[in-house]
Amino acid sequence: MNRAVTTYHQRVAQEKRALIVMAATALFLELGYDRTSLARIAERSGVSRATLFKQFPTKAALFDAIVTESWSTAEEEDPPQVGDVVEGLGIIGRRYAELLSRPQMTDLFRIVIAELPRFPELAQAQFSHGKLPYFESVRSYLLAEHEAGTVRIEDADLAATQFLGMISNYVFWPTLLVPGWEVSAERVAQVVDEAVRTLAARYAADPADAAVTGT
Repeated sequence: MNRAVTTYHQRVAQEKRALIVMAATALFLELGYDRTSLARIAERSGVSRATLFKQFPTKAALFDAIVTESWSTAEEEDPPQVGDVVEGLGIIGRRYAELLSRPQMTDLFRIVIAELPRFPELAQAQFSHGKLPYFESVRSYLLAEHEAGTVRIEDADLAATQFLGMISNYVFWPTLLVPGWEVSAERVAQVVDEAVRTLAARYAADPADAAVTGT
């Protein structure tokens, strides 16, 4: 019984947390970070001020939560197994494209860009708690493939940047900047596939391996 009660309370807390994050994101977009108070967020989310302050004592803590949740992936999404860089990069590329396609990711970047002149710390939070950890996971995978001998990568930072950039430049940035921009699922799959083949060919351990990628 006690376990059931604990589980119930945890679920309620998670649901309230989601409502708070959703309300905060909407208000940051509507009013700006500076004009949005925690009291207003509590009112919009339908939770008490005490509940909000218990989970997020400051706006900075709440913004960090928005960043973390925007960049989060499912727990079961473990790093790809090392040994087949084409398959591994394909998995990473599809996950990244899905991540960038989330509405909350676009919202996050719009908040950061709009508030950058007055609140540069928001950009730092977005980078430190979101982009950088994700980038490091891709970098670590490429280093593991290099150590396994499947690819030859002297600069894993550059390789990870190249791969993610080939995807985001088509899938994400136009969506952020051009109203009504849409990319079909078929086109996204093609973009990811081309990024995988390009990187695999560029860093092939054996020059003959480049021919296998079809490039």
